[in-house]
Amino acid sequence: MSDDPILRIAAKGDGITASGAYVAGAAPGDVLRSDGSIARGANYAAPACRHYGTCGGCTLQHVGDEALSEFVRDRVVHAARGQGMEPEILAPTHLSPAGSRRRAALRAARVGGAIALGYSEGGSHKLVDLKECPVLAPELVAVLGPLRKLLSRRDGRFAVEIDLTLATQGVDVALKGLTVEGLQQTEAMLDFARDNGLARLSLDQGYGPESLWEPDGVTVNLSGVEAPLPPGAFLQATLDGEQALVGAAVEWLKGVSPVADLFAGLGTFAFALAKAGSKVLAAEADRAAFLACKSAAGRSGLIVHPLHRDLFRNPLMPDELNRFGGVVLDPPRAGAREQVGRIAASTVKRVVYISCNPSSWARDAAQLIEGGYRLAELRPVGQFRWTTHVELASLFVRD
Repeated sequence: MSDDPILRIAAKGDGITASGAYVAGAAPGDVLRSDGSIARGANYAAPACRHYGTCGGCTLQHVGDEALSEFVRDRVVHAARGQGMEPEILAPTHLSPAGSRRRAALRAARVGGAIALGYSEGGSHKLVDLKECPVLAPELVAVLGPLRKLLSRRDGRFAVEIDLTLATQGVDVALKGLTVEGLQQTEAMLDFARDNGLARLSLDQGYGPESLWEPDGVTVNLSGVEAPLPPGAFLQATLDGEQALVGAAVEWLKGVSPVADLFAGLGTFAFALAKAGSKVLAAEADRAAFLACKSAAGRSGLIVHPLHRDLFRNPLMPDELNRFGGVVLDPPRAGAREQVGRIAASTVKRVVYISCNPSSWARDAAQLIEGGYRLAELRPVGQFRWTTHVELASLFVRD
């Protein structure tokens, strides 16, 4: 067997050699030697985290930024070409920096008498007890030690799901699976929240999240508008990535009004578009997110009209869409086949499609192409640094 160069990274993060072999932990430019060892090339980067190789979170920490950008770009472009689409403009990949992730989902459990708190190992439910996490915002990392200490005082076995979010007021901590009984345990939780300056501490003991500590209403800043942040509400993983996606939508829909923001969530795109001068309809199915958007819109002075509507079961129809000059949509990973079909049958001139799943995006985008749109621009976005998770912003135009 001769030396076999690594040509590219596969969708799940393995390097692929010229002969078609998959090699874990290899970067483009590396060489798989005949003895099975790897000779490192120019695109290899020393992993930033001591947990690399064990933790299942950052499988591409060994890849330098140039090759990482190419991986994100190729995932998006290959998805488009798989449906016969070629963007007129392919923008450079936007990568979010380390230390910028503002939300995280972790677990904690008692393992061998000690508390393990972190992510799962790759391909396993076994916990990696985090000592560091270079992707997380420092404010989230700072909470991990005190949280581990709090849980270490609990007796018996337990397994807790932990959601951390960086809000305007500080860190929002949500715990699921932890039972709090009696005055002593309650006071310990309140002391933890107070001593660490938490924005909110909520518990889900089997009946949904309940706020135990929330000295002020928890909000998130969306293009200068403070929107209430319900527990578990969707938020872009990084502020940097949000700004890249929102910036694309604002640029592409400049001068277009009114605009329909579909799957609007808290109003991430709606408020930015309204600030740029558009009248915006913000349609969202989740009631808590809709009410948060409605509350923020009422105080903002912007022309944003929230609409509580399930766009999967009840998509906007062509005659409704024909009232708008542009549409922006940011659906869940499964995409929005039914709603996109209605857009394709409408007279809307410009469609901005934001996606966190190139496969479902490409499937939906093919409907727009068939309906007479062209893919004017495509922007790959890698806000989940060092992972295989890829996002994109795309512009479709009907002449």
